[in-house]
Amino acid sequence: MKKIKLISILFFLLLNFCFGQDTTDVENPPLKQPQQQKTPLNNRIYFGGDVGLTFGNYTRIAVYPLVGYKITHNFSVGLKVGYEYIKDKRYTTTYETSNYGGSVFLRYRIIPQLYVHGEYVMTNYELYNSLGESSRKWVPFLLLGAGFSQSLGGNVYLNIQVLFDVLQNENSPYNRWDPFFSAGIGVGF
Repeated sequence: MKKIKLISILFFLLLNFCFGQDTTDVENPPLKQPQQQKTPLNNRIYFGGDVGLTFGNYTRIAVYPLVGYKITHNFSVGLKVGYEYIKDKRYTTTYETSNYGGSVFLRYRIIPQLYVHGEYVMTNYELYNSLGESSRKWVPFLLLGAGFSQSLGGNVYLNIQVLFDVLQNENSPYNRWDPFFSAGIGVGF
């Protein structure tokens, strides 16, 4: 009988040990780890773009709207489309054309005002040969550089950047290693 009592007590203690490990203090519950607050989608998306205007013997009117998405606070990706109208009266024949295209870009903020920028661009140009004949070609660019962003108030920013084409495609209408300067307004970047 003593053996049964002893085995019963040991069995009860073992059950209590195995299943009785709840150490919850009702008056002082364990602290939960704070959950990371997710940024709402509308705070991750930003809009902006560039406008180019040149008038005179060489007229150029260009618009480049963009939309970006913040992956993290400092890193974003985006898409840009572009259209430009050109009228060039510097030659005996006046050239008038439209160019269009699009791009994908990456931006990384080093500090709140300074960012690095990489962009792959495909632009459809009307190119002229020495006989004045034209043909349309898609010309690729890989633009790398940096920019400066200044708050204009609220969530509106002025962005100024300088980029360089590292592909140097033979059909590019630009001189080798000419910098691309641009300025624009962004909302949310």
